[in-house]
Amino acid sequence: MAAFFRKKHEFTIPDDGISSVETIELGSTQQTILLQGEKQINPVLLVLHGGPSMPLPGVSSRGRDYTIVTNTKELVKHFTVVFWDQRGTGRSYHKDIPAHTMTIDQFVQDANELTDYLRERFSQTKIFLAGHSWGSTIGLELATKCPEKFYSYIGLSQIISWTENDKLALCWMKEEATRRGHKKALAELNSVGEPPFVDSFQQWGILRKWQRNFNTLIYTDEMIKHPGLLGVSKPMFQSEDYTLKDIINTYYYGFKLIYSNRFIQELAERNFMDSVKEVPIPITFIHGKKDFHVHGCLVEEFYNKLHARKGKQFIWMEKSATCFTLKIRD
Repeated sequence: MAAFFRKKHEFTIPDDGISSVETIELGSTQQTILLQGEKQINPVLLVLHGGPSMPLPGVSSRGRDYTIVTNTKELVKHFTVVFWDQRGTGRSYHKDIPAHTMTIDQFVQDANELTDYLRERFSQTKIFLAGHSWGSTIGLELATKCPEKFYSYIGLSQIISWTENDKLALCWMKEEATRRGHKKALAELNSVGEPPFVDSFQQWGILRKWQRNFNTLIYTDEMIKHPGLLGVSKPMFQSEDYTLKDIINTYYYGFKLIYSNRFIQELAERNFMDSVKEVPIPITFIHGKKDFHVHGCLVEEFYNKLHARKGKQFIWMEKSATCFTLKIRD
C-alpha cells in the first residue's frame, strides 16, 4: 500500500524541470510512467509502488505531495522521481495483457527494462531504486540481479518472505480477534489452516479481509491522523491524468488479472532469507514500528544476516505502519 497525501498536497514543477506522463513499451506491453523533477540534470529515483494493483504513488500522483518517509515535494528538488503504473494496473492495464505474463519474474524484467530506459533517457549510468511493500519484492530482486545499474536500494516495508510474514500476521490477528472478543473473525481465521496460503479465496482472501478490517496497514493516534485507505485513494479520482476507466481497471479488472492461484503460489515460494545472502550496493530498510501487516522482525533478522560490503542501514519509524504516516496540518 502507498503512503498518504496531506491536505496541502499540491506542488508545481518549474518550467525548466520535468513533469511528464509517458507511455513506453516494457515487456512487449504499453506501460505508463510519471516523471517529476525540478532539474533534469538531477539523479533519477525509481519508486516501485505497492499492491499488487495499487498504483499509489503512481501516474495519478502528478503534482501531489505524497509522504513516503520523505515528501514527494522534497524529493523532486533533488531527484527526477519516477512513478510507474505496473503491468496490469491503472494506466498500464490493457484487456489484452496475457494472464500468463503476470509473474514476479515478468514484473522484475519490466522494471529492469524501465531502468535501462531511464539510464539512456537521462544519460546516467546508474539510478536510485526504492520499493514499497509489494514493490519491495520487485526492488530487492532487481537490485541483487543487476546491482551495476543502481547507486543504492531502499526497501520500505520490505517483504522478506510472504509465507513467514503470513504466519506472523495470522498469529497476530488471532490474538487481536481474541482481545476484541470477535468470534466471527476468530472462526474464519481458524478455518484457513496454516501458511503457505495458496488459495486466493479460502485462505489468502480471508487473511487479507481481516488484515483490512483490523487496520494492520494503518497507524493513527491523537497526533497522527491518517485519512484511511479510502482517503489514500482519493487522488486517483482527482487526477487529471486518470479517467474513471483507469480507476475501474485498477480496482476491478487489474485485481482479477493478477490475483490468480498461480500468482499467489509464486509469492508463497519467494523467500529472500534463503535466496539473498549478499547485496553489493548500499542498502537501507525503513520500517514502521506499528506495522502489523509487513512484520518488521523478519526484515530485522534478514538485515542482521545480510552481507553488504558497501554499507547497510535499518531505520525504524516509531509511529508508522505499512502506510507511512505524518501528522496532517490544517
